[in-house]
Amino acid sequence: MKTAQEYIDSMRKMRFELYMFGEQVADHVDNPLIRPAMNCVAATYELAEETRFPQYRELMTATSHLTGKKINRFCHIHQSVDDLVKKSRMGRVLGAHTGSCFQRCVGMDALNALSMVTYDIDVKHGTGYNERFLKYLRYVQDEDLVCDGAMTDAKGDRSLRPSQQADPDLYLHVVEEKPDGIVVRGNKMHQTGAVNAHEIICMPTRAMLEDDQDYAISFALPADTQGIVYIYGRQPGDTRKIDGPNLDTGNILYGGQECMVVFDDVFVPWERVFMYREYDFAGDLVEKFSSYHRQSYACKSGIGDVLIGASQLAAEYQGTSKASHIREKILDMIHLNETMMSCSLACAYEGHREASGTYLVDALRANVSKLNVTRFPYDIARLAQDIAGGLIATMPSEKDLKHPRIGKYIAKYLKGVEGVPVEDRIRVLRLVENLTMGSGAACYLAESMHGAGSPMAQRIMIGRQSDVERMKNSARRLCGIEP
Repeated sequence: MKTAQEYIDSMRKMRFELYMFGEQVADHVDNPLIRPAMNCVAATYELAEETRFPQYRELMTATSHLTGKKINRFCHIHQSVDDLVKKSRMGRVLGAHTGSCFQRCVGMDALNALSMVTYDIDVKHGTGYNERFLKYLRYVQDEDLVCDGAMTDAKGDRSLRPSQQADPDLYLHVVEEKPDGIVVRGNKMHQTGAVNAHEIICMPTRAMLEDDQDYAISFALPADTQGIVYIYGRQPGDTRKIDGPNLDTGNILYGGQECMVVFDDVFVPWERVFMYREYDFAGDLVEKFSSYHRQSYACKSGIGDVLIGASQLAAEYQGTSKASHIREKILDMIHLNETMMSCSLACAYEGHREASGTYLVDALRANVSKLNVTRFPYDIARLAQDIAGGLIATMPSEKDLKHPRIGKYIAKYLKGVEGVPVEDRIRVLRLVENLTMGSGAACYLAESMHGAGSPMAQRIMIGRQSDVERMKNSARRLCGIEP
């Protein structure tokens, strides 16, 4: 397995065509806006280093069912309910460790979904996708690679199917078939950790009909393949990172990352293709991936841990921690946070074995888990802002604090409880700001709402998965109505 430093070194070998703020980025590893996000991915390697973090060995590593070797859990195919449970627990640990998005869940979920769907396609159509996929998986495990799972297309007019769009490129699709592979064109949106990844794994974004078969494709490529263009997304307060670790940043170590990814006539060799026009399995791949990825939002409980801790510190630093209404708000935050985690664990504990041998989470509870995540972090953030007070929106900068003329006023008037350095109070308030209003809110709030599908997607799946007839029969039996 790679160490955190070996991962960083491997990223230096990648040659992305990357643009940010209208300019091409030559050095993505040491770019101050990108490095905090890369540090998050590095943490997934760091916590797996047994000599440094032996307490996380069982969570962060697993045994490959292909080779019997110890591997990073992010490269693992779930072989038991215990694997599913450890995935949820790992997400919370890393969320609390980084206070941000650590970016490897999407790739892990894509690998697991493809391990099942390639098998199912082979059974029905007599294809050889599963063997091809397992060969690829072994490469990912042997090299301990970061995979970026790419599902969301631009979609254009949402009322039209992929094949009905005025511009066919608004969904990623095949434009040419060659003896040795295919050529694809289109884009993927909102790609978490895209330029921190070694590989990009593309999947359909929705169920398809026969007319959409050119869009029913899944494949994997090295993330710096020629023709793949990355356009870096903006976040609130992102340029604060340019100044380096300072009081204004909030989270001085870690951060998130999203990109628009363009495929400008990119060649994909056949050995990297895992679905090709099997439109009847596009929806199945989406649903299996989505169930896994909705479980993955246990990470928000980890970030919630950080925000609850910061809120408690802010209250202590300003002398309000003993007030009954503050204690009630902290308890409300804990209740919401633990409810999110409980649902993620529930869908794992209720998981089952699929025909391929891979274990899949319970889809109903996975969707309930994610629907909670579209609401509870916003309530937690609201309570955190309430406790922190208006300073999170009006506080002067670090440069003002250190200014020879006005710094003394800031140090004097931002003083809270005696014995607490004013700088400590500023730091913790900036962290609350970061997680609820700044660049950290992109991970904690916007991603909670739209990542793994917006709320209506979960509501639709909950409706499909719920056995209302069973509930009606229970009611009939108890009140004496004949079935």
